[in-house]
Amino acid sequence: MSLFPAAPAVGRVCRKAFVLTLLCLLFGAGGRTAFSADIPGPWSVEKAAAWEKKHSWLVGCNFSPSYAINELEMWQADTFDLTAIDRELSWAESLGFNSVRVFLHDLLWQQDSKGFLKRMDAFLARADRHHIGVMFVLLDSCWDPFPKLGKQREPTPHVHNSGWVQSPGEDILKDPARYDSLKPYITGVLKRFRNDRRVHAWDLFNEPDNDNRSSYGKVELADKPTYALALLQKVVGWAREVGPSQPVTVDVWYGAWDDDAKLNPMQKFSLENSDVISFHSYGLPDELTKSIADLRRYHRPILCTEYMARPRGSTFDPHLGLMKEQKVAAYNWGFVSGKTQTIYPWDSWQKHYTDEPPVWFHDIFRPDGSAYRPEEAEYIRSVTGKMPADSNGQK
Repeated sequence: MSLFPAAPAVGRVCRKAFVLTLLCLLFGAGGRTAFSADIPGPWSVEKAAAWEKKHSWLVGCNFSPSYAINELEMWQADTFDLTAIDRELSWAESLGFNSVRVFLHDLLWQQDSKGFLKRMDAFLARADRHHIGVMFVLLDSCWDPFPKLGKQREPTPHVHNSGWVQSPGEDILKDPARYDSLKPYITGVLKRFRNDRRVHAWDLFNEPDNDNRSSYGKVELADKPTYALALLQKVVGWAREVGPSQPVTVDVWYGAWDDDAKLNPMQKFSLENSDVISFHSYGLPDELTKSIADLRRYHRPILCTEYMARPRGSTFDPHLGLMKEQKVAAYNWGFVSGKTQTIYPWDSWQKHYTDEPPVWFHDIFRPDGSAYRPEEAEYIRSVTGKMPADSNGQK
């Protein structure tokens, strides 16, 4: 439900004008958060370059264990499965992955902040055992806008991400008066791990203005980008207050980024307030190459935090090799086929599938650890420099 009820004719225009006026009053003219003078801005270009030099080339995946339909099922105490996580991270290590991007959720903090932090620490310890660092994602605007704690629903058969949930949910996003309720979560997580070498970076808000048109569009918040930008501005301010030793970033995920005149307010704010630049690309090699070229003008490290959708022409070969040559960090979407069901394409929300698709959309491994395409796994190892063990366990 929208913050404002549906209205005839001029009502919609008036509603939007009212929203913009309200947000300007709350966050300052132009919708920008009025950061206090003692809160620093983004890292210097030199500091960002030093971070990149320290970490060399980051390569990995967006990691969600196969037992979890979403962030809540991954992390809640009743379902958190460190044994499964350890097993699947060992498969990531076998490919030469040295980093994973992992989603959190604000409701986990509300449910049990101490237990949540303890489980995050346990996850970091297991990842570190496999020589893998972590980029945590704090908020996310994708898929179901009505998250609930507790037992999560079972997957809808053959549907891509049928149970993934947004953070925060629509009930908070539509009400600017409640934004500050998220501050303890954002600052609490950042303060706990602000100097932890196992954390590579902080992704503050995934695709903040995604309206999920092909899945939940009919129930999404009207004027969502306006609200999401206002919230993002606050989140960036809170992150700067904490001042983590790791960089913070907010991804751009559609459009052209080669000219300020082409940027919408969300893209402009995200790019100008990121210590390192992150973007998503699910297109052909020339599209990926153009995106990288567009973002070079910021003179900061570049991270592709989502790519790889086989039927769309976004594949490991040649994309992964291209990004290594370009010194762009690379995190493909999907890892082990499981309850997220991301082997199915986005159009599974409209098209009925009854069996495994002829070409997997995302994911690398089957649940038993065997590669979907062994030649693909070998290509990944050839790019990362990871040599597989032979039958005697030798390298």
